[in-house]
Amino acid sequence: MAIKTITLNRKAYHDYEILATVEAGIVLTGTEIKSIRDGKASIREAYAHPQNGELWLFNAHIAQYTAGNRYNHQPTRPRKLLLHRREIDELSAKAQQKGLTLVPLKLYIKKGIAKVELGLAQGKKLHDKRESIARREADREMERAMKLARNR
Repeated sequence: MAIKTITLNRKAYHDYEILATVEAGIVLTGTEIKSIRDGKASIREAYAHPQNGELWLFNAHIAQYTAGNRYNHQPTRPRKLLLHRREIDELSAKAQQKGLTLVPLKLYIKKGIAKVELGLAQGKKLHDKRESIARREADREMERAMKLARNR
């Protein structure tokens, strides 16, 4: 099962604490999937939101296909996400809770079909971000020390 990662949302891991993840399909037009296969997509500013019993992806930027014609797509149009009804209801209920949001973490192609990995996320406070950075720096220092000790 070949998975080709198109884009990652590294900012999401910095700004949010990810509580759970789920894989969803995306309803796309022909020029959108061609542009995604070319790697011209960004989910950095994107978010998912429930509307009328469906889950929608907003602000995901998929560049217009260069070889497209007059039927080319709008780059940041809302896109419907494909999930089972039970999953949509569960995620919608959790997203309604205070401080929780649905953030796309990764856009990839799996078996020829575009998928997005959504994360149920809670925003980090400034001191949490500093703590994460300090922990990461400490881990790097330990790795360097261990590497030096092994090389001696």
